[in-house]
Amino acid sequence: DWKKHKKTCVTLQDLRKRVLAAAAAADWREVLKWEGRMEELMEGREDVICEYILRVFCKAHQLAYCSTDDTKHSMKLIPLQERRVHLLGKMERFRDQADTICAVADNFLSFARREEAESYYKRARKVGEKHGFFSVECRACIGLGEMAMKEGRTTEGLELLRNAVAAAPLYEGNESSHLLNASRRLIEALFTTNAIDELEPLVPRYRDAAKAETRRRGCLCYDELQSLLSAAQFHEARGCPQEAEREVRALLDLLRENRARVQDMLGVCQPMLSEASGQLQILDPETGNQELIESWALELAKLRS
Repeated sequence: DWKKHKKTCVTLQDLRKRVLAAAAAADWREVLKWEGRMEELMEGREDVICEYILRVFCKAHQLAYCSTDDTKHSMKLIPLQERRVHLLGKMERFRDQADTICAVADNFLSFARREEAESYYKRARKVGEKHGFFSVECRACIGLGEMAMKEGRTTEGLELLRNAVAAAPLYEGNESSHLLNASRRLIEALFTTNAIDELEPLVPRYRDAAKAETRRRGCLCYDELQSLLSAAQFHEARGCPQEAEREVRALLDLLRENRARVQDMLGVCQPMLSEASGQLQILDPETGNQELIESWALELAKLRS
């Protein structure tokens, strides 16, 4: 009946207040509870308000995915992001548009929808080139480059990743994550193709950038650990096991000195360190340094405990 409906019905004005309050509190469950009425929130509103509302629901799905690992949230993100792409272009907010296009590409790639991902990365790259957004050029080239490498188009993939590394230092902000990400991906690709000579200047630059990022943040960054492993791999490939051992010992020192921080990054650190056991000859139980192998195994055990 009407009286009962009136008691339980949430007016549009109250709905706006509830959704905005939940978004401010990062309460994704409360935000998504009202997703069925999202169109009501946007009906008749100006583009800037509609884009903000879409962004609120995008953020809620991102938080939901991080909390639950339920891929339905990533899938629901795509149409919301596509609508944001349209509105951001209409409002001439081209930087935000290009970043959102890359986000759509990333999501398509996570569902192995490679054709759509490639199309969106290329679209982002065009926007980046037109407006001079080097961070977008870097991000799009990483996506396209890694896709090419996985599909066996090695020459094309390496060229795209080189382009990403070249674009990264030209980023129009202060953040160094683009350079670190691009360098890490290119180094991995060069190891895969055994292009050791090209690695010689790249590995120390990656190491320096990772150390600088740790200083900037005031806490250990993942790439500082990865850069030491890359340096150890490089020295082994050059036939210099003592230099490789030095890098591994430096990494072990970092793990001991930053145990709490490493625990915070355990999801990415543990797989990286476990893979290193099979990548480095100096950590091979049959041929490596036994004392170093034991120290390495001890640190891995502490991480797992």
